[in-house]
Amino acid sequence: MTPTDPKTDLHYYLQSARDALLWKLEGLSEYDIRRPATPTGTNLLGLVKHAASVELGYLGDVFGRPSGEPLPWVTDGAETNADMWATADESRAFVVELYRRAWVHADATIDALALDTVGRVRWWAEGRDEVTLHHAVTRVIADTQRHAGHADIIRELTDGAVGMREDNAAVPPGGKAWWEEYRGRLEQAAREAESRGTSGQTR
Repeated sequence: MTPTDPKTDLHYYLQSARDALLWKLEGLSEYDIRRPATPTGTNLLGLVKHAASVELGYLGDVFGRPSGEPLPWVTDGAETNADMWATADESRAFVVELYRRAWVHADATIDALALDTVGRVRWWAEGRDEVTLHHAVTRVIADTQRHAGHADIIRELTDGAVGMREDNAAVPPGGKAWWEEYRGRLEQAAREAESRGTSGQTR
């Protein structure tokens, strides 16, 4: 096995999550990237806006490296959940470019500091607000991957497009008929399990 550097590993998984999240916007209308897709309002462009804010916070401000980017949606007194959606005045280009600038700033922090460098998260409870860079990067990866998963589902429900990356679908190569039959088998299994209840379980 080829040895790797911990920072290289962390950056690889962070960047793959970033790329996946942005890719889910491609080819969609302004409405479709903004429309609330769940009862709690989850939407594609809002996920990107949130991810940019998280990176600038955890991999910038926390380690005394403010980006200088104005983020009025996360300041004291901001509207609740304002980082999770884009207003009509906040263009797709604005949000995407903010996210890309956040990458550059976060990557510079990762490159400049040792992984055991300790930062302070001002929005955490006092006395429990210290965090290492390693922990912060891992936290950002987990958050970004989680929201990339949200984006996967929203995109599939929007226009049927699926895939982990442009060059890696990460799903079986079945056609429409195959997927319809597959989904039908899952539906049937679910109905059978429901009708049997716990008495029919074998494991």
